[in-house]
Amino acid sequence: MRWLRYMLVIVATASAVLGCSRRPEALPAGVTVPALDGTRGAVRAAGLTKGRDEAFVPPTAAEFDRSVWIDRPVKDGLEVLREELAAGEPGDEGALAAPNDSPAANARIVAALSRMPAPGEADPDATLVLHLRTDPVSLNPIMRATPADFEVVGLTEFRLFSFDRRLEPFATAETVASWQTSADGLVDRVVLRDDLVWSDGQPITAHDVAFSYAVIMDDELPVPSVRDGTDQLRAVEAYGERTVVFFHREPLATNVWNLNFPVIPRHVHEGKWRDDPTFPAGDPAAPPVCGGPYRVVEWRRGERVLLRRRDEWSTVEGVRVRELPSFREIEFRIVEDSDAAFAALEAGTIDEMLLTPEQWRQAGGAGNGRWTPVAAPEWTVTFFAWNIDTPLFADRRVRRAMTYAFDHGWMLRELFSGLYDPATGPFHEGSWAAPRKRRPAAQQDLQRAQQLLDDAGWVDTDNDGIRDRDLDGRPLPFEFTMLVADQPLRIRTCERLRDDLARIGVRMHLQVVDQATLVDRTQARRFEAWHGSRGAAADPDATEHHWTTGGAGNVVGYSNPLVDALYDAGRRELNRTKRGEKYGRIQEHLWEDQPFTWLYWRNGLYGFSSDLRGIVFSPRGPSTYSPGTRSLWRPPR
Repeated sequence: MRWLRYMLVIVATASAVLGCSRRPEALPAGVTVPALDGTRGAVRAAGLTKGRDEAFVPPTAAEFDRSVWIDRPVKDGLEVLREELAAGEPGDEGALAAPNDSPAANARIVAALSRMPAPGEADPDATLVLHLRTDPVSLNPIMRATPADFEVVGLTEFRLFSFDRRLEPFATAETVASWQTSADGLVDRVVLRDDLVWSDGQPITAHDVAFSYAVIMDDELPVPSVRDGTDQLRAVEAYGERTVVFFHREPLATNVWNLNFPVIPRHVHEGKWRDDPTFPAGDPAAPPVCGGPYRVVEWRRGERVLLRRRDEWSTVEGVRVRELPSFREIEFRIVEDSDAAFAALEAGTIDEMLLTPEQWRQAGGAGNGRWTPVAAPEWTVTFFAWNIDTPLFADRRVRRAMTYAFDHGWMLRELFSGLYDPATGPFHEGSWAAPRKRRPAAQQDLQRAQQLLDDAGWVDTDNDGIRDRDLDGRPLPFEFTMLVADQPLRIRTCERLRDDLARIGVRMHLQVVDQATLVDRTQARRFEAWHGSRGAAADPDATEHHWTTGGAGNVVGYSNPLVDALYDAGRRELNRTKRGEKYGRIQEHLWEDQPFTWLYWRNGLYGFSSDLRGIVFSPRGPSTYSPGTRSLWRPPR
């Protein structure tokens, strides 16, 4: 996960940082850098030092004063989006009355839905009801792991960094006064605003950021996905209440993404988080202390999570310091059954949901007056994953046979009605990281699949219809279990694979589990195969932990020294075109080795309440970027 370091863009400014000798431009009016008072070491005093570079001695304030600093972008994501939309053609509200029956009609609907409000047009007391397919596992930002966790935490967490819908990174102006990088690219210095408070009224300080880094890096915390990237930092130190400094090991193109880790309140967790059972699991009876624009006021497992706008986020000591969020309350309604959720959308009791292709066909391009269908490309890739550490899938010829055995054409044509595009690797063809030469989509070839299995030594020696091979003097039948989440279309996809494999002498069983169990089993590598999906990352290097030898997210046990070397070279290359060539070669190697059978890119098919506006899409969908959900609004009803 890297739910905030995602795949697609690299920082063009990185090359300007390295080797630069100019003095920085003046800070914006009213912004100052507090003097470094040397009050470091709070994290060390707390005993949270595992995983850190203990030989590293942070510079003194005087040494910082002699450094050359380069200003970096501090932006308001909502204002950036407003400016971008204002520069385009205005949407026509009349498009929403017409059916969504063509790409041109869809484009007109997208433009109409993206409209931002005129002054006073949005209802500040409105409520937004969002759909969740599963219950969150934890609302602790450090412990988030499932899509539901990220949806909720994205509105409640305190953050210093974000990225826009083009996946360009910046420090968020809502929390950051200034961001600078040293000319040698080894240090980032961030000054926090002085009007930040947690939901319990305590101030948010640089010490919270340094503490959070230390907790994430502690080996006793089982958070490999959050630690990935953060572990590339050498240290994070608080210099006083407002200044936090990030120290890098090397001047890499990816350093900017390593700054974007979750932040938790030190005063709540210091000294007791290891012994607090609610820290990892979350406790509905004790909502977390929040640092974002919303707080959790109710969490009823299996039913809903209710958020309420934090007055102290927007107004401090009677002065408006940040823009008022558009909704007074945001409710996440948990409806696991897709048909029940669709009925709720049609009844107007939820405001949005991700539609299945069947529901999209059922709508026929038109809602019932209460909601509007709209489609947009999204870079979420779906796959079958093969556990290479098992004797069944250790040989890449076997994994390639799995890909040839499956009827990809049936899946795309019959199951998804041509609404999804075939995938040939982890990088979407619209990404600069994808190979420039497009690879043909996989096709079923049972004869080729059987030949590959024969070549790998899997033959039916006892004529029982199931292939087998000798393992330590005993026959091992080719029989395995596929894990899949309890989602009808995913189950049908696996059932088709099961039937296809049966035709070539391979027996597959299905084990349907809930989403939380699927996450637990796959992260613990307790599976033979699983069917799942992954969303796009803001930088291709964020996929490194999935595919490098021993990577924290490499749950299938894949190892290729060439891929390891290409990832290492990719983060050291500052020219994006040359970086893209390296990631394109990574995808070619992954295709040859087939640790996954890549299936399709799941385009976003949505239904939105007919009066909802400010809906703007990105490769990561309409919400998981800045401002995301916060751009939504509705007029008074």
